[in-house]
Amino acid sequence: MQENNSVTEFILLGLTQDPMKKKMVFVIFLIFYLGTVVGNLLIMVTIKSSRALGSPMYFFLFYLSLADSCLSTSTAPRLIVDSLSATKTISYNQCMTQVFALHFFGTMEVFVLILMAIDRYVAICKPLHYPTIMRRQVCIILIVIAWLGAFIHSITEIILALRLPFCGPNLIDHYCCDLQPLLKLACMDTYLINLEWVSNSGSVCTGSFVTLMISYIVILHSLRNHSAEGRKKALSTCISHIIVVVLFFGPCIFIYSRPPTTFSMDKMVSVFYTIGTPFLNPFIYTLRNAEVKNAMRKLWHIKITSESKR
Repeated sequence: MQENNSVTEFILLGLTQDPMKKKMVFVIFLIFYLGTVVGNLLIMVTIKSSRALGSPMYFFLFYLSLADSCLSTSTAPRLIVDSLSATKTISYNQCMTQVFALHFFGTMEVFVLILMAIDRYVAICKPLHYPTIMRRQVCIILIVIAWLGAFIHSITEIILALRLPFCGPNLIDHYCCDLQPLLKLACMDTYLINLEWVSNSGSVCTGSFVTLMISYIVILHSLRNHSAEGRKKALSTCISHIIVVVLFFGPCIFIYSRPPTTFSMDKMVSVFYTIGTPFLNPFIYTLRNAEVKNAMRKLWHIKITSESKR
């Protein structure tokens, strides 16, 4: 398709053109990105190192942290570098790669959140059958299916992007390459492609959100039959999951489930789910989870003790 394009590179306009605001963008999002990588890496290392965190819930949390780190990495580094760079060009191939990565890791996060909801449903509503249903082999199969589903979705998105011919302006009014800003630059009638895009990404976002909300309503309703202590523990876990779901899916639905119109707030909304939510997730899952906090304390205590003995 690139052979049919006169445009071989794009220029990303970023979040702002103001020199002072660009410096603020650099500082703020550098902190956000470093916090995202360090926080999620700490969760992954803790889960892998702690025997106390061997349950399916933490198995899925490991992959949520991995998806968060990769999702943020697909957009944040370029945003940070471009905020201080005089030239903000991105080649056609790099742009298409970013579209694929953004949707691949974003969809992976969607599917992992669904798997975490399934895990909580079985644990709370089918406690006697939980060890049998959520066996390690089953969890691995579910994660593999999630990876495959994310790959299929992303391939569909990149096929739509590759069908777009570009022969005129190459200014992308965004901080990253995504199908929506690219549709504005295409030298063709994009009505049908936009319908395909909304039916693909929009249905994934909206359908997954509705499914998750229904599952958590069922879970919360079933807690009536549990003891006060059991309700407290289950509520603490479910509320953390619900917060993540709302923070992630709200912006996604706003961006991907509407007709081909653009708003001035689109870029900031996109920042929230590509960079903001991955940054907040480690805090949500550690500050509200006693088991993770205890495992982290033990891990650091072992590290400090081993270093002092040397």
